[in-house]
Amino acid sequence: IFNDAGQGKDRAGIAGLNYLQELGLAAAAVGHDSARIGDAGDAWSRGRLSAVNDLAAALGCAPGQACAEAARCLRAAAPPESIPPKAAEAVTLLLDRPGEPRVWALDSASLVGPEHAGQVLLIGSHGGLPGSDPAAALKVPALAAVYNDAGIGRDEAGVSRLPALDARGIAGATVAAARARIGEGHATYAEGVISRVNRTAAALGGRAGMTAIEFVEAVLACHKERKKTRDGDGA
Repeated sequence: IFNDAGQGKDRAGIAGLNYLQELGLAAAAVGHDSARIGDAGDAWSRGRLSAVNDLAAALGCAPGQACAEAARCLRAAAPPESIPPKAAEAVTLLLDRPGEPRVWALDSASLVGPEHAGQVLLIGSHGGLPGSDPAAALKVPALAAVYNDAGIGRDEAGVSRLPALDARGIAGATVAAARARIGEGHATYAEGVISRVNRTAAALGGRAGMTAIEFVEAVLACHKERKKTRDGDGA
């Protein structure tokens, strides 16, 4: 049972249900407006289903059902016989201009590595804080990170990474789930429209309503200007 991440553009937030159906795995999603994304305990206690695949429906799961009740139904599911193929998640270098931080598109926050420190990251993952743990907001001290807002949802959980990034001096922003497919880093960059920014991002020129491409250029331009000022002061 997943969170539907607002479903969003092309219903990307629940695309996994059809994928799991093909693998023979019963699956469902709770509505992002019923439970906080990234919080399994909240899904259990408050979540209401918004979508199910056919295998889950055959076991008695249905939209509107309480998550805990659906979980009891799913206990009767037969384990799938096929083994899922390795996930084809992508990491793409978008911009590599001399004297500027690199700009990367990553389909998942799990793909962030030490090499991305100090860079600008466009991430397909939701902007919810996993497990409400500030340390889990981002694995490296990037210059900026942009996520999908997953429809923002219950208790504004879909943008809850942003304050945690602020506390670490990282410019954080989200793009609207209705405009960019969740789970695709390149879509975050190429199709994204900024829905929220934190204070650090605002200080670098970020604002709601600009495109993700405009946000990236604003961050890079401000970073470059600040670096020139620092270098000048040092001279």
